[in-house]
Amino acid sequence: MATEKIKIPDFGDVQDVTVIEIYISEGDTVKTEDPLIALESEKAVTDIPSTAAGTVKEVYLAVEDKVESGDDILLLELAGDEAAEEETGKKPKESKQPKTGDSEGGESDTSEDGQGQKAATKDAEGHDDPGQYHATPSVRAYAREQGVDLGQAKGSGPKGRILKADIDAVNAVRSEETDSSNLGAREDKKPAQAEAFSKYGETETVDPGRIKKVSGPQLLKSWTGIPHVTHFDEADITDLEAFREQMNAEADSGDPRYSPLVFIIKAVVAALKEFPRVNSSYDAEEKQLVLKYFYHIGIAVDTPGGLVVPVIKDADKKGMREILRELKHLAEAAREEKIALSDLQGASFTISSLGGIGGTGFTPIVNAPQVAILGLSRQFRKPVWHAKQETFLPRLTLPFCLSYDHRVVDGAEAARFCRFLAGRIEDLRRTLL
Repeated sequence: MATEKIKIPDFGDVQDVTVIEIYISEGDTVKTEDPLIALESEKAVTDIPSTAAGTVKEVYLAVEDKVESGDDILLLELAGDEAAEEETGKKPKESKQPKTGDSEGGESDTSEDGQGQKAATKDAEGHDDPGQYHATPSVRAYAREQGVDLGQAKGSGPKGRILKADIDAVNAVRSEETDSSNLGAREDKKPAQAEAFSKYGETETVDPGRIKKVSGPQLLKSWTGIPHVTHFDEADITDLEAFREQMNAEADSGDPRYSPLVFIIKAVVAALKEFPRVNSSYDAEEKQLVLKYFYHIGIAVDTPGGLVVPVIKDADKKGMREILRELKHLAEAAREEKIALSDLQGASFTISSLGGIGGTGFTPIVNAPQVAILGLSRQFRKPVWHAKQETFLPRLTLPFCLSYDHRVVDGAEAARFCRFLAGRIEDLRRTLL
């Protein structure tokens, strides 16, 4: 039977991609588009589908492997092909053992007994040596950020591996002990999330889903590490809505329909060009501001698994029709869990729209290393005084808000940005200037 090696697809210059789950094993039968593995990069998680149908002969990867574009995933015996092929003699790619040594010189976590766990030792000052604990580099970095000694964490992962959740558990216990100490009543307690709630009534434990597990720590880090302020404003979109309806009426039956978001993306680009600090990142270590002169707009998409943020690259160089088609393609790919990792990278600014669901306002969390995020709420009609006609007229209104990093953007600049953006939304002709 003919065989074929299924490989990691090209995902551009995305770095630090890790295998977090393997869905198949030797002997399994797979169909084209069946998910094979799950990859994690930054806050994004995506499944890699099979490009052919057949029977799995060999699997070349393991969980926690770091992978690159073109790496082999598995050897597949193709279905329905009677042509016999001889063995090529090539050895399958050996599973790469994740190194857990950090930039400060930590040792590998591979032990002599094959269990990946070394006995803890003491350094020269008598403290536990962090290099002896079974944890990935990202978990070690996270522990340093949280000020947690790895020796305090009880590993709940495979073979005792310490996970980020274990670091959070240490923090939770430490916070409770601190609170109790301040009250003069120090005692051992479980983390709040470990409380036996069933004593109050019926409960059920469910998995929150991979997207929420991956994005949760990033959201927590952004919320606690960035001094958030949210500015609320609104725009009169009566004329924009009339133009949108006209464009949709003139479109062919098979063409996608314009949503207000397509036009708002162009207005946002115009505002970012006028206020470059809003399209920047803050380097806290160097205390420098990195201004970005590219306009990659992330769009939060509601999917069955949670929010995914695909990116419209170079939105300033694309026309509205091109943005419409790309937005539709990316949203469909995200909902079907087929979006490429490269389509989730590089956003310089994010838009989160809840207008299709409802609500009069909300406070979106800035997605670090960005310094601002725009939130769109549900449009509504309200009476507005028209001086020339000396009467109230019904106007369609879009409430929106801007959450921003107060280290970079102050209140006055945020207010001016929102007023400028409202003006561009209300009169799209101004975006051409």
